[in-house]
Amino acid sequence: MEEIKIALQSLRMSGMGAHWQTLFETRQVDKLSLADGLQLLIQAERDTRTCNRVNRLLKNAAFPHPALLEEMDADSSRGIDPSVLTTLSSCDFKRDGRSVIITGATGTGKSYLATALGDRACRLGMTVAYYNMQRLLDRLDDERVQGHAIRFLDRLAKTDLLILDDFGMKRLQGQQQNDFEQLVDDRYRKKGLIISSQLPIKDWSDVIGNELIAEAFLDRLVHKSIRIELKGESLRKKY
Repeated sequence: MEEIKIALQSLRMSGMGAHWQTLFETRQVDKLSLADGLQLLIQAERDTRTCNRVNRLLKNAAFPHPALLEEMDADSSRGIDPSVLTTLSSCDFKRDGRSVIITGATGTGKSYLATALGDRACRLGMTVAYYNMQRLLDRLDDERVQGHAIRFLDRLAKTDLLILDDFGMKRLQGQQQNDFEQLVDDRYRKKGLIISSQLPIKDWSDVIGNELIAEAFLDRLVHKSIRIELKGESLRKKY
């Protein structure tokens, strides 16, 4: 029996190996038919691989903190329509190439909601990249100095869902305007994009700076987006 477990593990079938050990320890091996036992082992392997993939996706997404949609307080008085939250939970907005824009004052839960949507996308098997907007711009500056900016942007373009948190904290300058335009253009009608911001959308043109880029950005992104405006006092006051 131990030889079978070792063989399964050597074949990188850890789920099968672990479940085989469980069947042996609970004395179920001799009670199951070959077909039934094999079905259980295959399901165990499938579940293990799915779990491992989700864990890799969550790790690679680099979320700042754990967040789950199930723990969101779907309160319409805070600007969270339960029906909209249900719709977003399927992550169909990513498949449709639509964006989600989350605005609201500090502490109203913008980052948590954005991260929770990213978490759900990972659990549905999608690749996600989370970035604080200013840190992303700094990262792009560093990549450009090293001559890797194009490769970095290409990698972001292939990601199923890109989350840009805290947009608008600083005005975009020079090359940053072009980088931001490319980030949005690469995702238009192709991939998912979530942007959170303390600023109302009407003030975004001032942040982008370049009038032509701002016009193109607002036309491509905002007009066909799903918008959520969070309201109420800061949730941080509760802690």
